[in-house]
Amino acid sequence: MKHSLTVILGLLCLGLAVSLFVSKRNNDAQHDKNAETITSVSNLLSSSQTEAATFKGNVITLSNRLEACQATSLTFSNELIEAKSALGTAKEGFERQITDLNRQITRQSTQLETEKRASSQSIADLTHQIAELTNQIALARAGLLEAHKDYVLLDNRFRRDVAERVIVERRFTNRTELKAQMEYLQRNPGKEISEDRIREGLNVEVRSNLSYVIAPQ
Repeated sequence: MKHSLTVILGLLCLGLAVSLFVSKRNNDAQHDKNAETITSVSNLLSSSQTEAATFKGNVITLSNRLEACQATSLTFSNELIEAKSALGTAKEGFERQITDLNRQITRQSTQLETEKRASSQSIADLTHQIAELTNQIALARAGLLEAHKDYVLLDNRFRRDVAERVIVERRFTNRTELKAQMEYLQRNPGKEISEDRIREGLNVEVRSNLSYVIAPQ
C-alpha cells in the first residue's frame, strides 16, 4: 500500500515537475515573445514619436505658412477692396464721360443736321440765283450784242451824216458851187428840200426841242 502511494506520489511529483517545466518553458517563450513585442512596440513608439515630432514641425511650418498666407490674403483682400472702389469710381467717371460724349454727339449731330439743311437751302438758293444771273447775263449779252449792232449802225450813219454835212458845208463855202446851186434851184423850184423832208430822209422825229432816231439804217 505504501509502495503504491509512493509510486503515485512519485508519478504525481513527476507530473507536477513535467507540468512546471512545460509551464516555465511556455512562460519563458511567452516572456520572450512579450519582450519582442514590447521591443517592437517601443521601437514603433519611438518611430511614431519621431514622426510625430516631424509632423509637429511640419504642422508648425504649415501653420506659419498659413499665417503668412492669411496675412497675404488679407493684404490682397484690402487691395482688392481698394481696387474695386477705384474701379467703381473710374466706372462712374467713365459713365459720366460717355453720357457727356453721347450728349455732345447728339447735340453736334443735331447742329450738323441743321447746318446741313441750311447749307442745302443756301445751295439751292445760290443755284437759283446763279441760274437767274446766268439768264440775266445771257439777256445782257444779247442786249449788248444788239446794242453793239445798233451802235455800229448808228456809228456808220453818224460817219455818213458827218461826211455828207462836211460835203454840204464845203459846197456852201465854195462860191462857184453855191452859185451853181442857186441857179439850179431857180430853174427847178419844185426840187427845193424843206426841213420836214430833210428830217424824213434822216429818219429823225422832232418834238419840242428834242430829237431822236426812229429807225436807223
